[in-house]
Amino acid sequence: MGNTGFRIYNQFERPPRSLVDAFTGIPVANIADNMNRTFCIGGEIRPYNVQPLIGSAFTVKTRPGDNLLLNKAIDMASPGDVIVVEAQGDTTNALMGELMVAWAQNRGIAGFVIDGAIRDAGVIRQMTMPVYASGVTPAGPYKDGPGEINTPISCGGVTVRPGDILIGDEDGVVVINPKDAREILENARKTVIKEEKVMADIRNGIWDRTWIDKALHDKGCEFVD
Repeated sequence: MGNTGFRIYNQFERPPRSLVDAFTGIPVANIADNMNRTFCIGGEIRPYNVQPLIGSAFTVKTRPGDNLLLNKAIDMASPGDVIVVEAQGDTTNALMGELMVAWAQNRGIAGFVIDGAIRDAGVIRQMTMPVYASGVTPAGPYKDGPGEINTPISCGGVTVRPGDILIGDEDGVVVINPKDAREILENARKTVIKEEKVMADIRNGIWDRTWIDKALHDKGCEFVD
């Protein structure tokens, strides 16, 4: 008999590590622009240090303020996994702090994206483990459950499935379906090259801005002397 809401799935398909790593160094904004500006985790979930995030999703659904399933996830996840937590954005209790982050780092976990609160923020800012969360509080968590591991979750308004690719930088986090990843990667690389040319034009004072007046004209904007 099943126990909906209190289940752990051990197996899911991870994308090839070479595909994940191919996104290294590409700005998240360039990736988002090639996903029709969708699948961006909500801006309330912010980075708490400057470490870039890259890996595949290992998902956790937990009751707000409770980290029993998150603790189990840290022990289960594989090197290169990003632990993504749905906690309904509640910031009443921190779901983790310095000790859990240090243990995850020791195990090779690639980072955390938490739709909830953390604590020990000052220490985490100095760590080399990327951590994103929606708030900070000194109040600790409960450890009762229920929750689920490796089921589809909602994090920052975006559905995240086990094995999805997550890329994060100072701007935030995008979620990439592995089935779309190669096309997105190719297009994002083209965007990087295009923006490098624009930066060169800016430095030389020749950035073409004629599109602005054309857009205003096409939209019927009235110019008044």
